[in-house]
Amino acid sequence: MDYRTPLSRVKGLGSAKSGTVHWWMQRVTAAALIPLSFWLIKFMGLGLTAPYQQSVDWLASPVNSVCIAAWIIAAFYHAALGLQVVIEDYVAAEGPKIISIWAANLAFLFLAIAALLAVFRIVSIG
Repeated sequence: MDYRTPLSRVKGLGSAKSGTVHWWMQRVTAAALIPLSFWLIKFMGLGLTAPYQQSVDWLASPVNSVCIAAWIIAAFYHAALGLQVVIEDYVAAEGPKIISIWAANLAFLFLAIAALLAVFRIVSIG
């Protein structure tokens, strides 16, 4: 039984089918953040206890810098996806909803770029 109107069938309106990708990306980034968080914890521990140069040398290692950069990308993307769901669930008006999602995505993009630039700058010093 089809509950769509004849006009919606002609226009092809219906499920956007984009929610599945969004849901999977949320789970994939969550799973990726589990092992990558060990590198972040190690780096934060070095930052609190080790001399500056030892922390820089640790981050200058290709494996460590790639893992920290991957953590940054996954964490900010995961946060953007999560906040988008919250905005879609709790902002009723369509205009403010779209503006809020765009603003949140831009903010997370700029923060991720700033964090990646900081890592690359530290790596280039070391």
